[in-house]
Amino acid sequence: MSSGPAGQVTGSSLRPSLETASRAPLRRFLRTVDGVTIDAAYDPARGAADDAAGSLAIVVAHGFTGGLDRPHVRRVVGVLGRDAAVVTFSFRGHGGSGGRSTVGDREVHDLDAAVGWARELGHTRVATVGFSMGGSVVLRHAAMHGEATYERGERRERGEHAEHGGHEGRTEARTDAVVSVSAPARWYYRGTAPMRRLHWLVTRPAGRVVGRYGLRTRIHSRDWDPVPASPVESVPLIAPTPLLIVHGDQDGYFPLDHPRMLAEASGGHAELWVEHGMGHAEHAARDELLARIGAWAASAAG
Repeated sequence: MSSGPAGQVTGSSLRPSLETASRAPLRRFLRTVDGVTIDAAYDPARGAADDAAGSLAIVVAHGFTGGLDRPHVRRVVGVLGRDAAVVTFSFRGHGGSGGRSTVGDREVHDLDAAVGWARELGHTRVATVGFSMGGSVVLRHAAMHGEATYERGERRERGEHAEHGGHEGRTEARTDAVVSVSAPARWYYRGTAPMRRLHWLVTRPAGRVVGRYGLRTRIHSRDWDPVPASPVESVPLIAPTPLLIVHGDQDGYFPLDHPRMLAEASGGHAELWVEHGMGHAEHAARDELLARIGAWAASAAG
């Protein structure tokens, strides 16, 4: 697979300046290092009153079966757009993107392309905010591309250098702050009824048919090989990049031992918010919480 740039913009190479860019969303198809076309959108900041605010872009990574055009994702964009420009995209196998979902494995390449696009558009600070599956992806991505990885030159994914492109540590892929919302700590969790249903959806042929036609999500039929590093294995490798972990105490998918495991794995580096009365991921994130996340990202990204 290619070891070139993190993501390429297909079509126009227009790079609007941050000062003069239109406030209308910009739509582009990006290409990942493993050749998948990703549907992406750029919403300029609405509330940025100074150059510092205008330099920040927040890249939003949606949950499984989501997409950049889903109403709950657009609501997230609307709130986060008060503090920064926002890049959204549909993961592979979702919406207008190509390929098939690998449910958190090769999706790191999709996020990589979106972060690279934000840098290409001129943003000097980039924060990633992921929900559920997207929350696990932002953790793995930050571990693969953080300052510690760049400085020590260590592999973050077991056996992935040859297969997945070997591109960690490049400045265009680096993030300045990371927010993971409603993410699992470990793979293959089946401790709740929603997660047992999700495993049926992903692992059974009939489930994948339901996913394709009922949920508009195309799911890969092959098992992970190799199994990617889990979120809890990735967290210790993120420092010194600022990390925020957010989880609801009413999450029906992943109970509170998941965010607590993630926070503990950070060795005191991560900040943990347990939100009273909150359920799971984008649908459950209130505007007030999203506003606090946006403000935290703007402050933490430097």
